[in-house]
Amino acid sequence: MVEVRDLAKRVDNGGESLTILHEISFAVAAAETVAIVGASGSGKSTLLGLLAGLDLPSSGSVALVGEDLGSLDEDARAVLRGRLLGFVFQSFQLLPSLTAIENVMLPLELAGTANARSQADYWLQRVGLAHRLRHYPKHLSGGEQQRVALARAFAPGPRLVLADEPTGNLDAATGHQVIELMFAINAERGTTLILVTHDEEIAARCDRRMRMHAGELEEII
Repeated sequence: MVEVRDLAKRVDNGGESLTILHEISFAVAAAETVAIVGASGSGKSTLLGLLAGLDLPSSGSVALVGEDLGSLDEDARAVLRGRLLGFVFQSFQLLPSLTAIENVMLPLELAGTANARSQADYWLQRVGLAHRLRHYPKHLSGGEQQRVALARAFAPGPRLVLADEPTGNLDAATGHQVIELMFAINAERGTTLILVTHDEEIAARCDRRMRMHAGELEEII
């Protein structure tokens, strides 16, 4: 599903080159769940951005289902993201001007799904929000917003979901409920999941764990 080879990211820092990622290599199989742990600033979110093709590496490569992201232009990468990827963010990233059901419908409509509204309705029921379909994000709790985000991520049937600290803005009890729901849906759908988290207990639930430290990635045995 994912193949990363000698991936490096460097940025200019006041005339000096700052290395954020150091020639990382790893692969993730279909339906595998992988946790990436590490301190803030270690490069975890930068890595997710490169895996999604939202940014390009300084050197090395990322391939999704055999497609080298570096060989695609920005529009082609966007098409590939729409076809393959789902995202769950720490800050939810719901569109404030859209209701819950409209937020879930959006990626379905962009994908050309004919029954986008009924699909969005199903997914909001699946995450326990059948009574909140027409509520705007500002009228939803943090846990409810993240449930909408889960529905939005899984509704188009992605083959890979990237989750960046999905419980980071939630209290412990709400975060536990959201994680239980995410793992349950992921298992039902056989989706590949790459999860960035500070929570070692959440990480331990994944098939594999990797630790990011100062831009270097190592497998946790």
